[in-house]
Amino acid sequence: MNTISPMPRYGIREQIQSETEIDKACESLKLLGYAIVDGGYTAEQMSQFSEAFERALEKTYAKYGRDTLAQMDEHNTIRILMQMDPLFLDLAMNRNVLQVCQRLIGGTVILNQQNGVINPPLGERYNQGAYHRDLPYQHFVSTRPLAINALFCLDQFTTDNGATFVVPASHKQEEFPSDLSLGDFQIQIAAPAGSFIVLDCMLYHVGGVNRTAKPRRAVNHVYTIPLIKQQISFPTALGNDFTKDAAARSLLGYNFQVPESVDQYFATRKK
Repeated sequence: MNTISPMPRYGIREQIQSETEIDKACESLKLLGYAIVDGGYTAEQMSQFSEAFERALEKTYAKYGRDTLAQMDEHNTIRILMQMDPLFLDLAMNRNVLQVCQRLIGGTVILNQQNGVINPPLGERYNQGAYHRDLPYQHFVSTRPLAINALFCLDQFTTDNGATFVVPASHKQEEFPSDLSLGDFQIQIAAPAGSFIVLDCMLYHVGGVNRTAKPRRAVNHVYTIPLIKQQISFPTALGNDFTKDAAARSLLGYNFQVPESVDQYFATRKK
């Protein structure tokens, strides 16, 4: 525990107590809607993630065709990375990120989606380049997060390569900020490779413009309460034998599939 000299204050009767980096991240998410969480990875592990990401991109282009994906605006996205390399299951189960999610969401957390995201070079447009929430089309707020976004920085996020912009505390307001105010409110989040940019999913955010000559890569995760359906059903896409690990199966939603009949529902009740 680091010793922090208290800031001068008076008239303060209550104070939040944060002693660890996880405490601090949770406090930041509650107050501002975002935080940076260290993934705890070594240089060798980062190299393995990078190589696995490139292999997954090649497989995606080989299977669907880059031009076909471009017609759907999907050529800068890799869906369900762990389907192509189990290394990305380990990434989705990052201990620091799950601690934050479990403390703020509470109870059981499932993975809603895992997507590789490429911010293309030289200012090229991409599908994350417009302001949005990661529960899109929703205009409500809640007292605690229903979903949390953890964007893994495979490359360093800088102002030059399109680091994410956020509108701090916008997870507390139903409406999107006015165009008059947005430019003054938004801030850009620079973050080191190997870290996660963690957001309350109701925080308005947007990918910046990558003005460098190299793509900026990331892996996006959305963690939710089981009540919210997955973007793509992990149990169906991965198959029942993808993992035997109980914690992984719970995270991937194997325990929360929608029964297809009354008999199936009763079977879940018996368990």
